[in-house]
Amino acid sequence: MRRSSAARWRRCSAAWGFGLTAVPDGHLCCGSAGTYSLTQPELSRQLRDNKLNALESGKPDAIVTANIGCQTHLDGAGRTPVRHWIEIVEEAMG
Repeated sequence: MRRSSAARWRRCSAAWGFGLTAVPDGHLCCGSAGTYSLTQPELSRQLRDNKLNALESGKPDAIVTANIGCQTHLDGAGRTPVRHWIEIVEEAMG
């Protein structure tokens, strides 16, 4: 994320009452890409668990994503709740 975009997100998230946390290896895939979770289920689960470990390292109340495939895959582990960012914005706007 570009610096100006990151600053904009920090301001918006603070105004909406939530904070952002840094994520180690944030660029890595969650393992859901396309049919990957179907054709390589064992590897897909390992990638999902690695991604969740990284995402949960900041002890978030929830994980927020813009990708419905990632949301479904990550939430399927039954760990930290995973939500779409637009749901968070909608709630914050009342």
